Amino acid sequence: MPIIQYREAIRQALAEELTRDANVVVLGEEVAQFNGAYKVTEGLLERFGPKRIVDTPISEAGFIGLGIGASMLGIRPVIELMFWSFYSVAFDQILNNAANIRYMSGGQIHCPIVIRGPANGGTNVGATHSHTPENVLASHPGVKVVVPCTPYDAKGLLKSAIRDNDPVMYLENTMLYGDRGEVPADDYLIPLGKADVKREGKDLTIVTYGRAAIQSLAAAAVLQQERGISAEVLDLRSIRPLDIDAVLASVRKTHRVLVVEEQRPFCGVGAQLAYMIQSEAFDELDGPVARLTTVDAPSIYSPPVEVEQLPNPQRILKAAVEAMA
Repeated sequence: MPIIQYREAIRQALAEELTRDANVVVLGEEVAQFNGAYKVTEGLLERFGPKRIVDTPISEAGFIGLGIGASMLGIRPVIELMFWSFYSVAFDQILNNAANIRYMSGGQIHCPIVIRGPANGGTNVGATHSHTPENVLASHPGVKVVVPCTPYDAKGLLKSAIRDNDPVMYLENTMLYGDRGEVPADDYLIPLGKADVKREGKDLTIVTYGRAAIQSLAAAAVLQQERGISAEVLDLRSIRPLDIDAVLASVRKTHRVLVVEEQRPFCGVGAQLAYMIQSEAFDELDGPVARLTTVDAPSIYSPPVEVEQLPNPQRILKAAVEAMA
């Protein structure tokens, strides 16, 4: 099986879907002539032409609104945001119009749009470029939220997102673009709303997603080696739909839970998970649901301090040991 980068896996998914369906188009700032700010769309302009790979003005409200309108007429736009932090200028288009049009039209109008790009801290670009808005997006019925952590997942989930008839928010991570992993060269899909056990364990369940899943795997290896604690790492892969059945199955297996997320603690995804776990599997728990999040402050610009603000293997290890106490 070929070993390729995370960014290449996304590019493969885009190319395959552009080839498969003439209604798929890619829009965004610098996606065409510049080959994408993160080189995810490299080579697509030459292959598919300027009617399918479209450079846009620096106006997220404009080109997201354009994409939503086009999707209502049968086009399947994939819109790249240079940073997910900029989604807020198109809040009305995404979370009022796109999210609600199928409901408001009684199912007569669909909005098959994908909005994708990096949503993460850790790159020292400051508080205005480091948002992780999956909790805000997932709180709106009508949108789906996907956060892949491996190249394999990135390709299979994006292909499913493009084929979905609802708006899908696809959150990547700048720090994962260069990560390599096995990715089949052939066509495959990963269904939205299906979690994946990235590491089997019996003593503790770590529920996580995105780059936090990669950090959790590193922590789990140390936890096993140094403490003899077997941690199961469950990667949600999508926040909405949420595979709560997989979460509860793992909880019933290990009886202890640590939720790890690159989110602030207040109103985070982990808060919802903690509620659902205690609500549906309280008698299975041998201790309270533990959480590890980004430190509750705007993203810190200082590189060494920002490392400590985000979930990292050392912080996760400490939280896991405390959860087992």
